[in-house]
Amino acid sequence: MPGVLLLYTAPTRTSDARPLAMNDEQLLRYSRHILLPEIGIDGQEKLLAAHALVIGAGGLGSPVALYLASAGVGRMTLCDGDTVDLTNLQRQIVHRGDAIGRNKVDSARATLATINPEVDVVALPERVDGARLEALAADADVVIDGCDNFATRHAVNRACVKLGKPLVSGAGIRFDGQVAVFDPRKPDSPCYACLFPEDAESEDVRCAVMGVFAPVTGIIGSIQAAEALKLITGAGEPLTGRLLLLDALAMEWRSVRVPRDPHCAVCAAKP
Repeated sequence: MPGVLLLYTAPTRTSDARPLAMNDEQLLRYSRHILLPEIGIDGQEKLLAAHALVIGAGGLGSPVALYLASAGVGRMTLCDGDTVDLTNLQRQIVHRGDAIGRNKVDSARATLATINPEVDVVALPERVDGARLEALAADADVVIDGCDNFATRHAVNRACVKLGKPLVSGAGIRFDGQVAVFDPRKPDSPCYACLFPEDAESEDVRCAVMGVFAPVTGIIGSIQAAEALKLITGAGEPLTGRLLLLDALAMEWRSVRVPRDPHCAVCAAKP
């Protein structure tokens, strides 16, 4: 209405009366999260206590790591066996020009330290698999997959299904992107293999061959970070059971329901 100033009053939460684990600087740093009723102080403290395992420190892992660090996720393990190349800088925004030739995880850790030095970043310059991958996933609250090959994606999925860990999966190539959440803690949730069976014929499509529109990885990676933060805090409804598809040329989104496959070779035997 003309002449009327509408003011927003944050809802009062009874938990505000209890002793806070955050100090004054943290309360200020994360104040915009704390103002959100869906997150608040309780949710922010969950983020500070959380551990995220990020597979890949490239186009998708870059925005994931940047947003998780800025949001205050207390511990982050980054896994990537590659080094920074000049061609990466077009889209892998966690890396800087002076990092060319360095391990991607070390480059990412240095950048994240300038954004939020409170976050404990464990940099593993390796391509993890098997027992090593399971041990890392077992210690995480959420796993974010930003790798670029089906073998690693399926290995990460198997570990998450076995350990009951929520998985945020993303991919981007050319002008197309996709993101989904697979949460084995929910009985009706599919796993990655329900969508892309391990025995199906599949071919890895590399950016070096097909190209990739730089913002696509930023868009998909940001959504992956958002879904990870929602899973940790319990805010909103995650993408579990849905595949979100982006056509960046037309800037159109499609959401596709993904049911659990009762005959899936990976998750069908899980209660």
